[in-house]
Amino acid sequence: MRRIILAALILLTVVACEREARRFHEDPPPPGGVTLSPLQPGPTVAVSRTNGPYEYNAYAQSEGKVLFNQFNCSGCHAHGGGGMGPPLMDDEWIYGSEPQNIFATIAEGRPNGMPSFRERLSNDQIWRLVAYVRSMSGLLSKDSEPTRDDDMSYRPSEQRTPKAKPKTSFVPSTSEH
Repeated sequence: MRRIILAALILLTVVACEREARRFHEDPPPPGGVTLSPLQPGPTVAVSRTNGPYEYNAYAQSEGKVLFNQFNCSGCHAHGGGGMGPPLMDDEWIYGSEPQNIFATIAEGRPNGMPSFRERLSNDQIWRLVAYVRSMSGLLSKDSEPTRDDDMSYRPSEQRTPKAKPKTSFVPSTSEH
């Protein structure tokens, strides 16, 4: 009788474990429906919010953190606090905080400094960067964000970042052309 109960408990424990799915070799497609400006011809069209493929994947977000450092994004964004490039840890987003907007910014670049990384990164790598950049300002679920930081401690872990409510900032007048 004890063996049956023990076997049932072990089986129940194994079945009840829920582990995140780690997708290692996948190349997600580029996003569709990127809104670069609220201005549009004709009637207002509702744009649905889409999640990035790695929104709930801590491993991919950690890989994004590695890419962020390897591609020297900190050189312009000062570890997310803003330097020559805009800060990534606040609630003001010039080109939008949605995953597809961040993807477009990384892939295509922006006027006055942000280079295009389309030829240097695969779509999968860009999506990983998108997930990490969104985690820096607290836009992702706290249960999937990377917490370990083996490098210098320049700020608290992403897990401790308060949830932000992003707002669209202004577009610099030199970028409106």
